[in-house]
This record gives sequence, structure tokens and C-alpha cells, in this order.
Amino acid sequence: MNLSLVKTDGPLPERPFTTSDIESVATNRYALAQAISHGDVRRPFRGVYLAAQAEDDPVKRAEALVQVVSEHQVISDRTAAWVHGINTFTQTEMAQPPAVETCAVRGHTRTRRPGTDGRSRDLLPEDITVIGGVRVTTPLRTALDLGCNLNRREAMAALNEFARHHGITRSALDEQLPRFRGRRGVVQLRELVPLLNRRLESQRESWTLLAISDAGLPLPEAQVWVDVEGIPTYRLDFAYRLAKVAIEYDGEDHDDPDQRIYDEERRGWLIDHGWTIVIVRKGDFTGDRLDIWLREIKDALTPTYSARRF
Repeated sequence: MNLSLVKTDGPLPERPFTTSDIESVATNRYALAQAISHGDVRRPFRGVYLAAQAEDDPVKRAEALVQVVSEHQVISDRTAAWVHGINTFTQTEMAQPPAVETCAVRGHTRTRRPGTDGRSRDLLPEDITVIGGVRVTTPLRTALDLGCNLNRREAMAALNEFARHHGITRSALDEQLPRFRGRRGVVQLRELVPLLNRRLESQRESWTLLAISDAGLPLPEAQVWVDVEGIPTYRLDFAYRLAKVAIEYDGEDHDDPDQRIYDEERRGWLIDHGWTIVIVRKGDFTGDRLDIWLREIKDALTPTYSARRF
């Protein structure tokens, strides 16, 4: 149905609106009902509406939800991360609009609205900020919550993303840890904080570094430049400079033919100049495939590793 048939003056807004906003958005109840039935307007939550052309992502859904819940409900966890510009949802989860994650300030009832995942937490005023009219946990508080709530690899990736994009530091996280004593997941959070690295540029790089740490290996440097005739020319995801061992994660972008040619030339030069290259790919983080590349690192760092049981 064409929106021009249901509006009275101008297009429907891309911002969420409620029935109390009908006059200000230039429509009427009958026209709104017709637009909903024809798919021109969505109703993400009871009592709040979005024009069909509006983006349907966690930020827009959070903006919609705050129109119909009390000020004691705060956007949290992965939805808060998205508001802060960090995606911690999987592709499968994003195939359908994920539930909006919220927490109620202690002493208030969590929301049970369909399409939400409501919880209650001890939030201090400094744990809450307002972005675009949406009350949301701060980057620091969101990082702490995700460090407890997500599985270990995804939690590590989330922490590193907050360090990279929002300047979250180990000291800032450590300072907050006493508040989380006894909370489910805090042991995991304590283990991950010392591994925080703002230089990592992808989720799988975080997974790679975590696997290296879990294997008991010394941590490599991240984003290491190799000079050619005194000029920084080749950048490595991870490297042990003295041992000349590089670890590279090849994501989907490395499937591009031009990228493959560049990788072959770059790695050929490195090998010719004494480097050992260990390549990690999607799917190499469990079982035998994980063991293989970790063993390659061990063997390259210390020849005696090859004689030990892995």
C-alpha cells in the first residue's frame, strides 16, 4: 500500500512513534491500521510503530522500545554494544531481529514485553548514559557485562572491541571488578582482563590470541610491521620478532583473488627472509584443526616442543 494513501501531510517519519503521536506524524488511527495491515508500517512492540522504510536493526528497535517502557529500563548487553557501534551478534541471530536486551534498575520490575530480554541489575548512575534519547549502559559497563555473559571467545572479542573503539583499559576494568564479586561469569571476566588488547582488528584475531594464551605459549605482539630496506612494508597480525614467527588469520576477505596474490607475494618474501608463517582460518578453533596450528607455533618457537606431547 502506498504511504501517500494513508498520510495526510508528508511522509511518515523514520523515527519510532506511538499512538499519542498520531497527529504530529500526519496520519490517523484508521490510516495507521491500514498501513500496518498492508506492511507499510511495522509494530516492533505493542503501542509503538515504525515506517517500513526505517532501518530495522537493534538501535532502531531500542529507540522504539524506550517509547513504551519506564525510565527504569536501560538498554544493556549486546543491544547496548550495538548502540555503541560494536556488533556482538552472530549472522544467524541477525537473520531475524534479535530481542532487545534490557535491565531494570534494582528495585524495579524487569520488562516482560515480547521481543525483549529483560533482566534486573545493580546499576549505578555512572553506569548509564543517554544516546539519541535512549538510556543505555555505558561502554565500560557494557564491556563488563559482556565479559561475564558471553561465551569465552566472544567475550574476549567484545572486550577488545571496546578497548579499540572506546578506549576501555585494563585498569578501568580492574577497578570495577570488586563490584562484580559473586556474579555469574566474573571468574571468566577476571581471566580475560589481563589479555585485553586494543590493537586487534577482528573478532577472530581475538580468538586466535586467546587460543595461543590457553595453550600456554608466550603472547605474540599484535599488528607488527616488517621493514624492507628500512621501510615498514608488511604488517603481520601477530609475530614473535626474535624467533621470526608470524601468525596470520585469513578471513573471508582473503578469498579475493587480488588479496590471495598479494598474500602469496608477501609471504613468499617473508619465508625467503627466514620467517615461519602459521596461517589460521575460519573453522580452525576447535578439535584437531586447532591443535595443528598451535603445534606449528610451538615447533617454530622451540624445537624441543616437537619432542613433547601436545
